[in-house]
Amino acid sequence: MTQNNLAIVVLAAGQGTRMKSRRPKVLHEIGGRPLVGHVLTQAAALEASYVEVVVRHERDQVVSALSAQYPGAVIVDQDEIPGTGRAVQVALEALPADFDGDVLVLSGDVPLLEADTLRALIEGHRAASAAATLLSAVLDDPTGYGRIIRDAAGGVQRIVEQKDADAAEAAVHEINAGVYVFRAPQLRTHLARITRDNAQGELYLTDVIGLLREASEPVAAEIAADAASTFGINDRIQLAEAGKVLRQRIIRRWQREGVTIVDPESTWIDDDAVLASDVTILPNTHILRATKIDSGAIIGPDTTLVDCEVGEDAVVKRTDATLAVIGARATVGPFSYLRAGTVLGEGGKIGAYVETKNAQIGEGSKVPHLSYVGDATIGRGVNLGASTITANYDDVNKHRTEIGDEVHTGSHTVLVAPVRLGAGAKTGAGAVVRKDVPAGALAMSVAPQRNVEGWVEKNRAGTAAADAAARAESAE
Repeated sequence: MTQNNLAIVVLAAGQGTRMKSRRPKVLHEIGGRPLVGHVLTQAAALEASYVEVVVRHERDQVVSALSAQYPGAVIVDQDEIPGTGRAVQVALEALPADFDGDVLVLSGDVPLLEADTLRALIEGHRAASAAATLLSAVLDDPTGYGRIIRDAAGGVQRIVEQKDADAAEAAVHEINAGVYVFRAPQLRTHLARITRDNAQGELYLTDVIGLLREASEPVAAEIAADAASTFGINDRIQLAEAGKVLRQRIIRRWQREGVTIVDPESTWIDDDAVLASDVTILPNTHILRATKIDSGAIIGPDTTLVDCEVGEDAVVKRTDATLAVIGARATVGPFSYLRAGTVLGEGGKIGAYVETKNAQIGEGSKVPHLSYVGDATIGRGVNLGASTITANYDDVNKHRTEIGDEVHTGSHTVLVAPVRLGAGAKTGAGAVVRKDVPAGALAMSVAPQRNVEGWVEKNRAGTAAADAAARAESAE
């Protein structure tokens, strides 16, 4: 496919009232991308000269999302004249006046089509020298879709929208997938002839098909081999159904690449995630956004990773992590919470009931259990005792803790930032460290222990504890 004879128009102007949402329909997500994002990803694979997205409803929301994630798309604004026909008219007006190649029209709410299907559609269109070629599908339940009406010879005669269909037309199971290829000159000519004389009072792009047939222009149709790939999204039920299809497609793709997925039904992997061979995914695990997992890693069960990197042979179980880096042969979990900016070095450990944030934890270092480590830099070979806390917030600002190599802290140590512990330093159990600790020093918070004899019997008389104390004193 050459670069200079194809323009792609993505229709993303509809209101999507059946979604019952403040969010534009095309920005609802499956597989970690908005619906229109899936369409644009496949469009990009076709290497067209022009890619345009027509917007109208909640225009600023849609444009903001597209500008951030798909900056190559050209935004075209539809005016107050409603309908898909008008959307394509304004898109054509934004193309060079002398463009005479093919125009591929895609719907921003049909996210499951793949680039190979679109290539085959374009190639079939060109091989047939058709003025227009549309993609159709045969569905058991065609409710909500435009119907393909064929003539006695089996050729495409016209497309009838659901609301305009009579009983016989509504009984047809071949539906319009909302994907078309047109020759640009014929499309310009016949778009100018369509009217708003229909139940919706809109300019229908589908009316061009009937006009082309009246003008004896060749119209072709390709029935999609996979009907599920043509699913359009109109409500939350269809959104979930499309998400399920995409999830199964992604999981099978990674299984073929050598990834073990123990329970596909409870596993979610987003489209942008990357997994190496010999990764094992255990049940109830979600691999989301642009997460990358290297060979031999074991993830799960009951784990969610969002935009994370996991090194070779690492083990991550019962963990929630976002924007974190987990080194090779490191272990995380169970019940760990890794927040943005966590970097765990090779062979390191973040254990049970540990929360980390903006923390760099060096090679072989361990935060085994019951700790909070935030805004910290930790060297190599460090062991933080149970319930060690970096107290990083003074009610106004966040401060950083720096811990050198081979530091060991006692249980219940509180490091009040900003503070630095030199290499090889140690803290005693229960230490509250407010000042820097020199390398090799022991930091302690020591106060004499005082026992108040008889306090329980005097102040808690009649309790089980007082009775037990009295019995023990009698026995002594």
